[in-house]
Amino acid sequence: MIRIWSSVVATIVALVVAGCSTTDGEGGVAATVTETVTSTPPMETSPANSEITTEGGDAGPKSAPASEGARLTVTDIRIGTHDGFDRVVYELGGTGLPGWRVSYVDEAVQDGSGFPVDVAGNAILEVRITGSAYPFDSGVEPYDGPDPVRAQPGGSVVEVRSALVFEGVTQSFIGVSEPARPFSVDVLTNPTRLVIDVQR
Repeated sequence: MIRIWSSVVATIVALVVAGCSTTDGEGGVAATVTETVTSTPPMETSPANSEITTEGGDAGPKSAPASEGARLTVTDIRIGTHDGFDRVVYELGGTGLPGWRVSYVDEAVQDGSGFPVDVAGNAILEVRITGSAYPFDSGVEPYDGPDPVRAQPGGSVVEVRSALVFEGVTQSFIGVSEPARPFSVDVLTNPTRLVIDVQR
């Protein structure tokens, strides 16, 4: 009886271990990706060769450090609508991985100048991307699209304002439809993106 149970346990362990590996799309085995699962909001499924830093699921402040020597510039800003959450994507060019400090603030104030920033919505998420660099340091063309970037009506994200660099930090503001909406922050790679999901 003991031998039978030992065999069953060994089989289960083997199946669990096998299920933790992912393929790289060319028949090889890629590095195992560990992801923290949160109930709200859902996260983007990323390729096996992407690095994922998941943090979130509530309305509290969130932060993480940039990789050493990071020199990144925002090259694009997008807003996506998904089932149960809205997504803000800051695409980044340059080297390294970004850090971040994301939190709700009472008012939007521009770093350096101290000027107020007009942000639509009933709440404001301040996004501070660390490991940032001016384009002449990162070697990439900066984002030159519309400011603000407006979302489709009816979601949790109303608009995204600014993406200005000051002393190694890119500052941006997300207008949110209601106060204290839960959010999460991820870093995805290939290409490098800072992703903020705000629950609907």
